[in-house]
Amino acid sequence: MVDFTTIILQYGENGDKTGWTYIVLPANIAQQLFAGNKRSFRVKGKLDELPVAGLSAMPMGDGSFMIALKKEIRKGIRKEHGAILRVRLAHDKDFKIEMPDDLRECFDYEQPEAFEYFCGLAKSHQGYFIKWITDAKTEETRAGRIAKTINAMVRRMDYGAMLREQKKLRE
Repeated sequence: MVDFTTIILQYGENGDKTGWTYIVLPANIAQQLFAGNKRSFRVKGKLDELPVAGLSAMPMGDGSFMIALKKEIRKGIRKEHGAILRVRLAHDKDFKIEMPDDLRECFDYEQPEAFEYFCGLAKSHQGYFIKWITDAKTEETRAGRIAKTINAMVRRMDYGAMLREQKKLRE
């Protein structure tokens, strides 16, 4: 486990990451967590005193990694960008992505070829879609997200491309 303090940052204009609030895992700390790794991986531990698990550490291209801090996490730690945060993390080797039964049924029934594309995506992107679906607060929202996921797979879109298209449609 690593233990360090950092400043919470926020992206300005940066493609699909515009507005994201995040922290940086410096390269030397990332190597302590998962030596030799250059791809996304999951971490667990504490941010200040808030327990977290399954957070994605994404490569930034210079050996360092970023961890996005969603609104729920920022509420839990009661901090926003610019604040100092104590970070205690370990590699979450046991993290597994479980596909929801209703999503699997839609793939089987509606679009089996879409399932093949989904399985070819990076595990992190599969996880983004699944977490987005499972985080829905109502059945109506969940059903809509499943339909959008199936549509994105048919059209060979990853998670970021789907979100960018949705944003354009809302404008």
